[in-house]
Amino acid sequence: MSGSSIFDQLQAEHLALDEVAGGEFPHPERTRVVAVANQKGGVGKTSTAVNLAAALAEGGLHVLVIDADSQGNASTALGVEHDDDKASIYDVLVDGMAIKDVVAKTRFCETLWCVPATIDVAAVEIELISTAERESRLRRALVDYLVSRETDGQDPLDYVIIDCPPSLGIMTINAFVAADEVLIPMQAEYYALEGLALLTRSIDRIARIHNPGLGVSMIVLTMFDGRTTLAREVESEVRSYFPNATLDTKVPRSIRVAEAPSFGAPVVFWDPRSTGAIAYKKMAREVALRGAPGNEGEEA
Repeated sequence: MSGSSIFDQLQAEHLALDEVAGGEFPHPERTRVVAVANQKGGVGKTSTAVNLAAALAEGGLHVLVIDADSQGNASTALGVEHDDDKASIYDVLVDGMAIKDVVAKTRFCETLWCVPATIDVAAVEIELISTAERESRLRRALVDYLVSRETDGQDPLDYVIIDCPPSLGIMTINAFVAADEVLIPMQAEYYALEGLALLTRSIDRIARIHNPGLGVSMIVLTMFDGRTTLAREVESEVRSYFPNATLDTKVPRSIRVAEAPSFGAPVVFWDPRSTGAIAYKKMAREVALRGAPGNEGEEA
């Protein structure tokens, strides 16, 4: 690499760091409950959920992550224990345990918490099959938790980020019923638009029946490689169909993002100068500014 190329790369890195080093993020007027969902696996859904949450917390906000996926990847990525003998979101939904008795504080940030998932979550569908209003159990538990924080004199939560499983089962439906908005991470690949259309139709159906205020508020392109014609074409298509919802920030493909969970940490804490971490910090600022007083309600 030539001297000028190295200089250009270093200059770009410094500019990127300066862009995300802007102090604390604005607090929303009320708690924003965001379901992070995509029915297709391997699109960076969990990485987006945990790194968005971590970056928001690093920006001075109070953030709760709810791991709704039986694989427990969000719990792992946040360094939260989720062995079979640990209380989890399963106990909240099936046994009626209060979220305040399940929530765990992360070791990275005083204002970032997690409700973990265990393998038992895979059985929630069967356990709740004959339960009345089974699709709204998470919403009721979350409302109770937000009230209990106020009663106990704790700071209100600014964000609740729900990491959904990659399927439209009872866990995802519970997340959609509990949420105010949906964030869809997607790769810029050939079948992405088809999958996006199917997911938005599913969200619309659930909104009509269970949660009229629900909508797709944000779409983020992940594992993005702007050098390929396909990626640029897919980005153009997504922005044409969802001009308000598609975030300006794109998350590049990054080995550091993929490696971070093995160290039990979000990449924004584990390697804050990496391209993936910088992208998620930029994304978090964009998300927070959209939720600032006077800027709410921007949807597809």
